[in-house]
Amino acid sequence: MEEIVGRITDTERARNEAAVRSAMDRLLRGELPAGRGCDLKTLAAEAGVTRTGFYPKKDRDGTVREGPYQYLGDEFVRRLRALQEAGTAPDPRDAQIQRLKTQNAELKTRLAARDKTIEDLTAFKRLALSRIAAQHDEIMHLRTHPSPETPLPIQPTSVPHDAAMVIALRGRFLPMFHPGIGV
Repeated sequence: MEEIVGRITDTERARNEAAVRSAMDRLLRGELPAGRGCDLKTLAAEAGVTRTGFYPKKDRDGTVREGPYQYLGDEFVRRLRALQEAGTAPDPRDAQIQRLKTQNAELKTRLAARDKTIEDLTAFKRLALSRIAAQHDEIMHLRTHPSPETPLPIQPTSVPHDAAMVIALRGRFLPMFHPGIGV
């Protein structure tokens, strides 16, 4: 006579275990139902058993006992982890998540490098503009206060003698006179 454990018979338990093993093999081969993942929830649904059978139970007196299919759930998780570590994930979503995490990390690295480059170039630009402004101020000072021992630079002769050139520096128009033109 069959022994009744809990609410199912030994025959029903054996049939459920066979269904769980069959569903486990299908899921681990990558035969996933549409919209489902490779997890214990899908395993329970595919095998036609309750998901709670894969987890430990607590009796009324507080003692913990193993769920009826907990060892099968542990085997499923162990085999799934082994496949993932080997690089073959039966769930394409897991592979996509891993690929996207890797791609995201690479993009963050590239973005940080570009931010650093922009920061360096901005600092260089600020320094260059500062030096140009200082040189301009020095040139303007020398033009307005020439020292007797410093000869004035000779202007190129290609500039027409009858026209004064106007240049825009720092938002001001400053006349630049040719040595041959009277002031």
